[in-house]
Amino acid sequence: MSELDRIRQISGITGTSSGIEQVLEMIGQVAPVDISVLITGESGTGKEVVARAVHKLSRRANNPLVIVNCGAIPAGIIESELFGHKKGAFTGASEDRKGYFEEADKGTIFLDEIGETPIETQVKLLRVLETGEFMRVGDSKSRKTDVRIIAATNKNLRQEADKGNFRRDLYYRLRTVTINLPPLRQRIEDLEELAERFALQFSRSNDIIFRGFTSDAYQVMKQYDWQGNIRELRNFVESIILLERGNRISSDIVLKHLAVSPDESSHNLPVLVDKSASQAERELILQQLLFLRQDMRDLKATLGNESLDRSGEVGILKSRPALDSMVVSPTGEIQIEAIKSSSIGDVSMKELEKEMIVRTLKKYNNNRRKTAELLGISERTLYRKINEYGIEKKHKRNN
Repeated sequence: MSELDRIRQISGITGTSSGIEQVLEMIGQVAPVDISVLITGESGTGKEVVARAVHKLSRRANNPLVIVNCGAIPAGIIESELFGHKKGAFTGASEDRKGYFEEADKGTIFLDEIGETPIETQVKLLRVLETGEFMRVGDSKSRKTDVRIIAATNKNLRQEADKGNFRRDLYYRLRTVTINLPPLRQRIEDLEELAERFALQFSRSNDIIFRGFTSDAYQVMKQYDWQGNIRELRNFVESIILLERGNRISSDIVLKHLAVSPDESSHNLPVLVDKSASQAERELILQQLLFLRQDMRDLKATLGNESLDRSGEVGILKSRPALDSMVVSPTGEIQIEAIKSSSIGDVSMKELEKEMIVRTLKKYNNNRRKTAELLGISERTLYRKINEYGIEKKHKRNN
């Protein structure tokens, strides 16, 4: 086995294009060296996968890898989350609490979407990078941590620094080693391998028959400018297998779901026919939730009086009797119509609502702003729902 194949196997990174091989080579070079790494690339290119690979191949592999989505943490509490706080530091601080940097001691911390961090927080990040020192919020005692920092962004940090949105000194400190991930359109030769992998994973985990893609289906898929990159390709593959279960995926089927002609150069994300990207994503998430309950019975008995309020005060799901299909209304509301009662069973709307929130949070790496936008509710309502269902506690235990 070559060194690149070994790294590919350990990291789980798929592809043999020149761009991906350069990324694998960079991972092999920087992983053993205890130095900060900046991972750049468009949204959906797999920056977290690369961060995990660097950690797995480093001398810190047996110690914690703490993943932090900086864009998902409100500005008012981000310093408490990163550095911890002292009891009484602010209202609600009932006890001393460790931050992510203390949790990652001797290991690695991955700061995703670092370009979203407030300027004031960036000063403290720079201090940790340079000295390994930090202070908990409300404390006067300086603490030390031995942690490797890997950061990622889909922004151009040089341009952000020119605009005054990102500290130049932190940018220069972070960019010691930069790994740039190519977008899918620049590694289109990897599309078949990626699609096949996603299809097999999804069909096996959900017990759905998958008969493969035809060669002309792949040719059609390669004509598109996948602006959502690997994340969008994965969502598209999973949705088409779900909706066309048991059928071999042909070019006609691909075109039907992409909703554009084969000679058209599309700059849109692949979505279901006549639906916006956000509407289609909402629908696909809910479809997966419902079809996973094929062994349950009599959904109709549980549906009736709950409805979707656009403010989110009643619930995310809008239900009605006599179900036959699922649609998204022009206003963006999800409506369940005609899911056969024999296919999905005794599950409450609150259970569906909770799982839809959990899956959407996972899809966006716990970015609550994007989650709220996709679900069509306010961030305030999303926070209330998270607390109501105990989702936050579960997420922290899993991390």
